[in-house]
Amino acid sequence: MKKLIFSLLFVFAAATYAGAQQKYCFIDSKYILEKVSDYKDAQTKLDNLSKTWQDEIDAKMADVEKMYKGYQAEKPMLSDDMRNRRQDEIVAKEKEAKDLQKQRFGYEGDLFKKRQEFVKPIQDRVFNAVQKMASSKGFDVVFDKAGGVTLFYADPKLDKSDEVLKILGINK
Repeated sequence: MKKLIFSLLFVFAAATYAGAQQKYCFIDSKYILEKVSDYKDAQTKLDNLSKTWQDEIDAKMADVEKMYKGYQAEKPMLSDDMRNRRQDEIVAKEKEAKDLQKQRFGYEGDLFKKRQEFVKPIQDRVFNAVQKMASSKGFDVVFDKAGGVTLFYADPKLDKSDEVLKILGINK
């Protein structure tokens, strides 16, 4: 029993010592990206594209709604064959609008591709700057408080976001 307790204490002490040897810091990637003017420009382009595409989809859906209201008003006067044809036209038009929406905003759709085109190079630059800062300062771990990692408290002196901005050539 004493051997087991001694072994556990030794493992705990070794783990504590190893943990104490690691240097770490954190950054705020959201803060950094907000300071990068290219990122703001990319976000503006994406917002404009998104609005244009959404307006296009909204117009198609408005056409569907208009066709449906016209169909509802004329329905009592239409033959069964005409009703079926009009319903098929409405369903086809609605499917066209939904397909366009999926093409524009769906998983790996046009918006995703444009985000990759506009934003990814900027994120890569920031990532490279973080790596450069971490290796030059000897940090083993860099946390991103904007990236979904929950930090309840972080000493501000550990925040190295401004150093990353300096490496990127951006002054606060």
